Amino acid sequence: MNIAAKHLSTRSPDIHELSKQVRFQNSDGTVWFGEQRMLLMQLASLTNFRKEQILTVGLERAKGFFMRLGYSLGQKDAELVKRLAGDIEPEELFRTGFQLDSLKGSVKVEELKLEIDPDNKHFYALLNMHDAYEAEMFISELGLTDGPACWALVGHASSFASELLGQEIIFKEIKCRGCGDPQCLFEGKPATEWDDYQSYRNYFKTTPIIEELYDLQNQLSVLRHKIDSSASLGNFIGQSDGFQRVCKLANKASTGKVSVLLLGETGVGKELVAKGIHENSCRSVEPFIAVNCAAIPPDLIEAELFGVEKGAYTGATQTREGRFERAHRGTIFLDEVVELSPRAQATLLRVLQEGELERVGDTQTRKVDVRVIAATNESLIKAVETGRFRADLYYRLNVYPIEIPPLRERREDISMLTTYFLRKYEAYYSKKTLGLSDLATKTLLSYDWPGNVRELENVIERGLILAENGETIDAQYLFPNMNRDSNSQMISTSGQLIDSSTPSPQNPDSHWAQQAIEQLGSMEKIEEALVRYAISKAENNVAEAARMLDITRPTLAYRLKKLNIEIG
Repeated sequence: MNIAAKHLSTRSPDIHELSKQVRFQNSDGTVWFGEQRMLLMQLASLTNFRKEQILTVGLERAKGFFMRLGYSLGQKDAELVKRLAGDIEPEELFRTGFQLDSLKGSVKVEELKLEIDPDNKHFYALLNMHDAYEAEMFISELGLTDGPACWALVGHASSFASELLGQEIIFKEIKCRGCGDPQCLFEGKPATEWDDYQSYRNYFKTTPIIEELYDLQNQLSVLRHKIDSSASLGNFIGQSDGFQRVCKLANKASTGKVSVLLLGETGVGKELVAKGIHENSCRSVEPFIAVNCAAIPPDLIEAELFGVEKGAYTGATQTREGRFERAHRGTIFLDEVVELSPRAQATLLRVLQEGELERVGDTQTRKVDVRVIAATNESLIKAVETGRFRADLYYRLNVYPIEIPPLRERREDISMLTTYFLRKYEAYYSKKTLGLSDLATKTLLSYDWPGNVRELENVIERGLILAENGETIDAQYLFPNMNRDSNSQMISTSGQLIDSSTPSPQNPDSHWAQQAIEQLGSMEKIEEALVRYAISKAENNVAEAARMLDITRPTLAYRLKKLNIEIG
């Protein structure tokens, strides 16, 4: 035993404590163990499936399939045990795993011998596996085999031990009731201590036929992408009907010179669509210039866009070309175009109509050939009605409008976007995780995403930062203030279902929504109250208030403007 570990706790969670992790959700008919969604399944159905696998691909391939299945389950269980048990002795970690096996109904483990010395990389285990479900399959339905039959349990034990110890451990079944032995006996030790460990590893690798199918599938996807680009648009990713509609409109627009107006909420990916239009056009080798009109002071926007001559105003110490000249023969993307000053709007109208401009402080006219793509998350029609935006400029920009739906209206894209962002930030932070927990995935799919794709990207990055290397990303990492659905049932220490949906009388916050509706009435007033509270709590720090509300700073700035809230 590791002497240095003597200070650790020696008590492992018992089966009653583990059973508290089981939750039956009445609201959607799901079963959970911690943050992993579980499934109650008849053993007879799994038996029939195993029989079909053996008949379809043969005994050896079926054996490898179920060993890999067990291996994957063992990794998840090892992670769960480490979280639940905390800092305890290595032996007790394994015994917690034994309790977990019993709770799940897969096997009753009797420890005959267990030796663990992490410092010297020593491990040895001899386990008697009582009532193993796989052995029962062969005894009752499949008939006795010529060799050990508890394939998934062997894979599970091997990966479970390997994950806990951080070294490769291989278990073998040296006796099995499925082939006529009186008991199922498992022996485990470091991989290199087995003479045939190299060949045994092959069971834990995907079979060549699977790899070939994946390779062919990838090649087919590439060919389809080359043949038909109508369903893709650069880094604008998705598969929903709304996504497909945007891609088709954008790809058609890319073949012409018409001005495009992108409409949609903040964070939906308007700049990605603009880049996609540019990259699919004949201007793709020329510059793509993106300008956030809301980020440039009104008195400087004209000079930034159209250039300035030296001495045109105080501070203009040199002649400088503007963004339009830099985008000559290419594309310019004007985000938040509604924020343009009246003078800048007049100059932009001239550029669109005549293809020419004058720098600030200059009398020389310059010809420019620029494709304009504008974007806004406000209604330009309302801005025209209130006098904030020129009607003639609106009609010049609104020749080819494309409405990008918010993420909550294209939920089919969330899983694909999540995978993309997860891979992106795993590479950026040099981390490798086990992906999202089932509860985390369910939470992402049910969340309304007021900040759209940009908010999803931020949430995934935060979850990856909080998760440890080789760990599953929990829902709490993505949404730290999230409370689990209280409409659920748990298993009592006696093994009975108990209802946990009764609200706690000590929790006055459970009625805050009802109070807000009764006191404030409308959604707009409730939103205003939340925003004002956050600003006050953050002492007028907009960035801090945005973090409190779990939205981006630009989103909060937009809401402050919309609600006419001024920061003192």
